[in-house]
Amino acid sequence: MNMEQVRQAYASVAELYIGLFGTREQVHADDLAFIGRHLAGRPGTVLDLGCGPGHITGYLRSLGVDATGIDMVPEFIAHAQAAHPSVRYQLGSMENLDVADHSVAGILAWGSLIHLPPQDLDVVLAEFRRAMAPGGTLVLGLFDGDEVAAFDHKVVTAYRWPVDEFSERLTRAGFTEVERLQRPSEGTHRPHAAIAAIATEG
Repeated sequence: MNMEQVRQAYASVAELYIGLFGTREQVHADDLAFIGRHLAGRPGTVLDLGCGPGHITGYLRSLGVDATGIDMVPEFIAHAQAAHPSVRYQLGSMENLDVADHSVAGILAWGSLIHLPPQDLDVVLAEFRRAMAPGGTLVLGLFDGDEVAAFDHKVVTAYRWPVDEFSERLTRAGFTEVERLQRPSEGTHRPHAAIAAIATEG
């Protein structure tokens, strides 16, 4: 599976996805608090990578964050621009960010790494670190599990990770974990985790 297949899969269900997940009210309150706690008040640009319908980018802007939403699905970007006209959105890929080295203050990757094959994760995290200023903050959300394993996500194949193992990957990429949030399965929702990490100096 590659990112083009992921893009096509989301494009084919974009309208349904927007209806189910496209507002901040559909995001768990603990997740919004975690995101705001680590990214609000930061000077400089914050990239919301894989921003989808743009609702969390809009939330960040409401907190005064200089946030830009980036997604590879044109249908999501079109909706985000219409729903949040005061916020910047653009088509792009998290695998090749169109920003200068060490130029962004923060990155949000909320569920946007879940479809990435494990063997490709380190390359993408290295790209995040290239873009991030020293001391910048990375916040990400992922599916929690006892082992790295693929599963049948409703849109396209996704992966679950043990949080400790994912944190080790972050360390190798030049980030230091500062907080994590774990939530067990709730109804139809799978176990979820979030990690906030700081880009190390150098």
